[in-house]
Amino acid sequence: MKKRLPPLNWLRAFEASARHLNFTHAAQELNLTQAAISQQLKALESQLGTALFKRLPRGLELTEAGMSYFPVVRESVERLAAATDEIFGQGHRRVLVLRTSLVFFTHWLAMRLPRFRARHPHINIRIDSNIWVDDSASDSDLEIRYGQGRWPGMKSERLTWDTLQPVCSPSLPTAERPLSRPLDLAHHELLHVLGYEEGWGYWLKKNRADSVDSSQGLQFDTLISALEVAELGQGVALARSSLVHHLLQSGRLIAPLASTVATQEAFYLVYTQHSVINPDVAAFAEWLTSEALAFRAEADSANS
Repeated sequence: MKKRLPPLNWLRAFEASARHLNFTHAAQELNLTQAAISQQLKALESQLGTALFKRLPRGLELTEAGMSYFPVVRESVERLAAATDEIFGQGHRRVLVLRTSLVFFTHWLAMRLPRFRARHPHINIRIDSNIWVDDSASDSDLEIRYGQGRWPGMKSERLTWDTLQPVCSPSLPTAERPLSRPLDLAHHELLHVLGYEEGWGYWLKKNRADSVDSSQGLQFDTLISALEVAELGQGVALARSSLVHHLLQSGRLIAPLASTVATQEAFYLVYTQHSVINPDVAAFAEWLTSEALAFRAEADSANS
């Protein structure tokens, strides 16, 4: 016999608790007490006949059943919220929220955004570039993330196909301190960006320049800072080719080394299935992926 569907408030309590892995935060989000959240979850577990959480001394973990149930419940709650907003939302136009890293927005998206605005002037957009907000707390419709394209419960569309390029100011290489081969990097400041799996150590190894000390140099939490310091002639940054294309064309930076390495990581457009129910969100996603493919074709043509 089929189990009857649990009450919606129990499912909302489960979805929020599983997302935060914290009863207190779930209670705050739903404007309930922690005791009420705990009571609803116990009732849900009782009806389902299985535990959904492991209650540990220092927090929560989902059980195997909880991990299986969470994406189904989360998608259902999100779809219901999206449909409610679409049908019964306020009369004013809804703002499309895009969350992106500042370097991708500054060096790739910003220069292309007017084309979307010209095509869809009725679509209001909010750009959220706060990269340190917890993913679960984001209210974005679409996100641009850097990685290998795998985020559980999310769909992704690849936007960049990069090579790793050492870049610097045109004034940096000199006769006394040349920069014409990878081993010359030993005599220059390396500019590191935290959070990238493919950094200087990876590039040097691929180019058989392991003798260069990859630990020396300045460290930054965003590539945009490293590129700015590189422009000022203070070191060599390891850039993603799609983000410095315009800087190389304008002469603000140069790529003095012919050696490049293809990246395994890339920028991706990331979203939940319910997000693209909104026609404005779907229109932006379609436009962005078409821009990315056009840029890739242009770059391939220039390199052939």
